[in-house]
Amino acid sequence: MFFPYYDPTYIILLPAILLAVFAQSRVQSTYAKFSKVGNHRNITGADAARMILNRNGLSDVRIERVAGNLTDHYDPRTNVVRLSEGVYDSASISAVGIAAHEVGHAIQHNTGYVPIKLRNTVLPAAQIGSTLAIPLIILGIIISSFSVLIPVGIILYSAVVLFQLVTLPVEFNASRRAVNTVYELGCLSEEETQGAKKVLSAAALTYVAAAASAILQLLRLVLLAGGSRRDD
Repeated sequence: MFFPYYDPTYIILLPAILLAVFAQSRVQSTYAKFSKVGNHRNITGADAARMILNRNGLSDVRIERVAGNLTDHYDPRTNVVRLSEGVYDSASISAVGIAAHEVGHAIQHNTGYVPIKLRNTVLPAAQIGSTLAIPLIILGIIISSFSVLIPVGIILYSAVVLFQLVTLPVEFNASRRAVNTVYELGCLSEEETQGAKKVLSAAALTYVAAAASAILQLLRLVLLAGGSRRDD
């Protein structure tokens, strides 16, 4: 019989959970450290974003302030870079690095960067998979007449894994663009650029943790499915 709250396969997720906790702690501490260090040109996150967008011929992309902490993102539907309150008006190294990273996503969309196209293609299936995959698999395990739902759930969750894997090159590329651009435009000095790189590297670790979590969750689901077949 399947007991979801006493399932021993949960132990498989432990490494990913620990990595996620470490990654979140690292990004918070690194961001906090360099958010207290101003850049030599006193350029705010919004200033840097505008400079980089204009440099790449994207003057039509708007920059807006958004509430929250580390809620920065690029919205391709509205063609808007949204910067959190701690980034938009701040002239810190963290602010410039994060703003440049989000602009990197705008540039990716504009240049037709292949991984971001693939990620957008996979996104609808990943959203469905993240919502329905586990319930379908659990239902298929509990009720043998619904066992056909198990492979369906695994296929759906595979889309989640693919989405997380494709997200890695998208985020790494945006960070690499950011680091190179802020230095080339003189937004940050060489030493300040290294600080921004540390902030973005810490943020990238959270995406690695998310990918690891998705992969291990898929492995766990496959093992559960295999165990249910042996019990039949």
